[in-house]
Amino acid sequence: MSKIGNAFKDGKAFIGFLTAGDPSLDKTYEYIMTMEKAGVDLIEIGIPFSDPIAEGVVIQEADLRALEAGTRIDDVFELVKKVRKETQIPLVFLTYLNPVFHYGPDRFFARCEETGMDGIIIPDMPYEERGECAAAAKAHGIDIISMIAPTSKDRIEKIAKVGEGFLYIVSSLGVTGTRTEIKTDLKEIIDVVKHVTNVPAAVGFGINTTEQAEKIGAIADGVIVGSAIVKIIAQYGDDAAPHIYDYVKAMKEATMRGIQ
Repeated sequence: MSKIGNAFKDGKAFIGFLTAGDPSLDKTYEYIMTMEKAGVDLIEIGIPFSDPIAEGVVIQEADLRALEAGTRIDDVFELVKKVRKETQIPLVFLTYLNPVFHYGPDRFFARCEETGMDGIIIPDMPYEERGECAAAAKAHGIDIISMIAPTSKDRIEKIAKVGEGFLYIVSSLGVTGTRTEIKTDLKEIIDVVKHVTNVPAAVGFGINTTEQAEKIGAIADGVIVGSAIVKIIAQYGDDAAPHIYDYVKAMKEATMRGIQ
């Protein structure tokens, strides 16, 4: 089992996301450490990109703030090296094919291995076109986290069978962002996944309240929250740490209530 599996050792994982370099790389480091103290089990680090097609306005704006602050891929790798001096919490990147191919897949995944990353999520990489990245990632011990959407239908089993680390179940159609209601029949999707693999299944897109986290925690192995955390950073900037701590702690506790 990859190190990502450690995130699920307590039965349920709370997974948090932030954008590297928003509002600064130093603050991203601080907020990563804050999230760990608050109980997060795995952290997704977004590499800022100008055209993040799976992201809603909240994360789009965070990406732009980070890019305008001068954040580049090599800066993000250096951030990870700094984090790894303090913690071995599972870390995965969220990025897109363009930055990976521009950097060079083998060079990119070699740096992931060198700096201590555990996995990567690439929303715009279809299952059928994962070959080149998957080969480079495997050579360097990096898990590719596959995404399963409500529209995956007859492809769900195929995607699940090649799952590594955890499977990212997309809760809703559309892009990331907080939602008042999750209407997808997630249990049906998770049941199909569980039929073909033991890889943990975590649900993301739209989750932002403790009530939602508890409900998702009752049917999935993990809960993923991004936009709600990024909103806190957008609101409080350099002073977001205590607000992030309180929010992550409450969401982790709600996720764990799903075990009962």
